[in-house]
Amino acid sequence: MKVRIGIGSVPLACGPGPGPELGALVDELEARRIDSLWLADQASGPLIDPLVGMAFAASRTRNLKVGSGVIVLPGRNPAMVAAQLASLVALAPKRILPAFGVRPAIGAERQLFPAPDGSRAALFDESLEVVRRLLAEPRVTHHGRFLHLDDVSVAPLPPRPPDIWLGGRAPAGLRRVGRLADGWLGSFVTPDEAGDAREQIERAAADAGREIEDDHYGTNIAVVAPDASDAEVAAARERVVRRRPDLDPDGLVPHGWGEARELVRRFVDVGITKFVVRPAAPVPAWAGFLDQFVDELMPLEDELSDD
Repeated sequence: MKVRIGIGSVPLACGPGPGPELGALVDELEARRIDSLWLADQASGPLIDPLVGMAFAASRTRNLKVGSGVIVLPGRNPAMVAAQLASLVALAPKRILPAFGVRPAIGAERQLFPAPDGSRAALFDESLEVVRRLLAEPRVTHHGRFLHLDDVSVAPLPPRPPDIWLGGRAPAGLRRVGRLADGWLGSFVTPDEAGDAREQIERAAADAGREIEDDHYGTNIAVVAPDASDAEVAAARERVVRRRPDLDPDGLVPHGWGEARELVRRFVDVGITKFVVRPAAPVPAWAGFLDQFVDELMPLEDELSDD
């Protein structure tokens, strides 16, 4: 298994704005040979659209992999999503890492990604089926509950479809990963929960006659900088409490790189090998955060990998 540690969005405390910030961040990641950049999907927030951002980042780099964490699929046209991914794969072979989710992170954004009442999960499943078929088959005819296509294709058709990862932690979502996806990208989960999620996904995949590769299980980690104030630490963990009030936030948000390394090791012990790391609060400058990331976390890729 190969352990790989990428970077999520890195907001600056004071910066030029999302466009110029992304360009500078991409250049910094490429210069440091960091594995990957993962872009969130928040249409109403101050973030670049993940598909647009992936294309932008891929065009500026030669080694950096670019992923989404995660693209909301229900409410988007799945044929257009497949066409966009096909183009990205053609432009940056082996560097495109799409991950999809069912629900917008913010409730109000459901208006931007509409789905019939009570049918968002069913629409997601059908949309994902269409995306996968269009990326693998030269012509697709599909007549389902929500979507109807007759002899449709996207081009350029990838020689090998990109692996598609899904988020989610509810049992139904984990079963969906086993049935439909190539990997899992968790969020707001403990190592014990992640290990249990992997087991559920493996059982669902076996029931569907499928198998997910051993190193296709990952999670997000938000790190509080070691020099953060007590107030900043408390605020970062309070944000986690709002998402997971049932858990002790101290176990989800490491304070400093030593705690972050220990958390990565605990995840690896239960079979999680892909990580998206981001600061839990805006940082004053990228250079300090990324230099510490390179020194403190990147050595774990070689230390913990089993090649």
